[in-house]
Amino acid sequence: MTQVAAVTGVTGYVGGRLVPELLDAGYRVRAVARNPGRLQGRDWVDRVDVVEADASDLDGLRAALEGADVAYYLIHSLGSGRKFEARDRRTALTFAQAAREAGVGRIVYLGGLYPDGQDLSPHLESRKEVGEILLASGVPTTVLRAAVILGSGSASFEMMRYLTERLPAMTTPRWVDNRIQPIAIRDVLRYLVGSASMPPEVSRAFDIGGPEVLTYREMMHRYAAVAGLRRRVIVGVGVLTPRLSSLWVSLVTPVPAGLARPLVESLVHEVVCDEHDIAEHLPDPPEGLLGFDDALRLALAKVQDADVATRWSSASVQDAPSDPLPSDPDWAGGSLYRDERRTRVDAPPDAVWRVLQEVGGERGWYSWPLAWQVRGLLDRISGGPGLRRGRRDPRRLLVDDAVDFWRVEEVVPGRMLRLRAEMRLPGLAWLELAVRPEPDGGSTLRQVATFHPHGLAGQLYWWSVAPFHGVVFGGMQRGMAAEAERLAQAESGASGR
Repeated sequence: MTQVAAVTGVTGYVGGRLVPELLDAGYRVRAVARNPGRLQGRDWVDRVDVVEADASDLDGLRAALEGADVAYYLIHSLGSGRKFEARDRRTALTFAQAAREAGVGRIVYLGGLYPDGQDLSPHLESRKEVGEILLASGVPTTVLRAAVILGSGSASFEMMRYLTERLPAMTTPRWVDNRIQPIAIRDVLRYLVGSASMPPEVSRAFDIGGPEVLTYREMMHRYAAVAGLRRRVIVGVGVLTPRLSSLWVSLVTPVPAGLARPLVESLVHEVVCDEHDIAEHLPDPPEGLLGFDDALRLALAKVQDADVATRWSSASVQDAPSDPLPSDPDWAGGSLYRDERRTRVDAPPDAVWRVLQEVGGERGWYSWPLAWQVRGLLDRISGGPGLRRGRRDPRRLLVDDAVDFWRVEEVVPGRMLRLRAEMRLPGLAWLELAVRPEPDGGSTLRQVATFHPHGLAGQLYWWSVAPFHGVVFGGMQRGMAAEAERLAQAESGASGR
């Protein structure tokens, strides 16, 4: 008989990635959400039972957990303001009672790794208390205690990503030399899925961590190396309090201050596994747990993949647990800047598509020719291709064709053309041109410029050229629209004769 796994926190970082893993493992998944509408667009939503329930409502939660073999508690109030500890306590007590009364076979909770015998930060103290509440519920419980989770979308990973990418040199608190045992999201999910089948007599907490123990300084240096950045200059100073540190983090990164503070406060502790007893029940995979550098490469794969613009814009496909998800916060996944413009065109889609197909080369870019020529000259001076490559065919583009300092990455005939920049840039850039038919016979022209900056130089580059986008990209769109309307009028006049 297929076992039922009820998952709370399905709109969160771990919960959204756990659901497909449970489905692949053969479980029937019950997705428990306070707002089920937030699950729309997930590729797994039609394969699960969606149940609306508030974790603070005992009756509703009891009904949602009824008949579940295992219930995952993936709820916490991190970043939700003051008194989050009291809120976490009440929610955990409600969940424990609901699970017991609903006859749940096992509770699985993902908490935080913390050192024993120390005064903990409010965040870690709350995580510890929640685990103790669930273990005292009367239901067999597995508590997994993890430190920094490595994966795109993880708050602690994103904080490290932004600090390293945006600051080639930085002063940091003394905690930069505290030891941490990070773990890849892939291994966290493996432990979560495997915990569902533990024997009923096992009810305890387990430390889980990757194969390496590193300082935060070492993690930032290793991140820079994997991301292809220059080695960072990191100077630890003793005068930065956790509060000042969190304000500094929220200033230089998009991680909200309310989230940055509990994360920073937790870094004052060394978080290293005291045991690896989990292996007695869930042995390490034959290839071993994922190392730090390999976990980083997976987390950065979609940034370095040529298809990143499509994956992040559609946000409908997840190939691996490390990939971005549509439920991740806007600041997750690294910086990705977009300049999007739409223009209504009084011409049929085929006329607009012909204009898009002829962009570049002798035809030019339909706006401010001098600006494009100067950009091409600067690119050639810096060792790039400039505008000298032109294009293979003046009328038609195919995938992998060169178009000046762009390369055709994807063509959907009659609908969309995506170009990837091959000019010398401190980052990765794409230009997407698309046409959509309108009911009155006209069209909408959509133009999206996307840029993923590489380090601080990339950030500075984007903001230095952003003021000119209205002239360059705005003029380009107006020029393409005017040319399409001219073509349509010429063809209409010819057919009239």
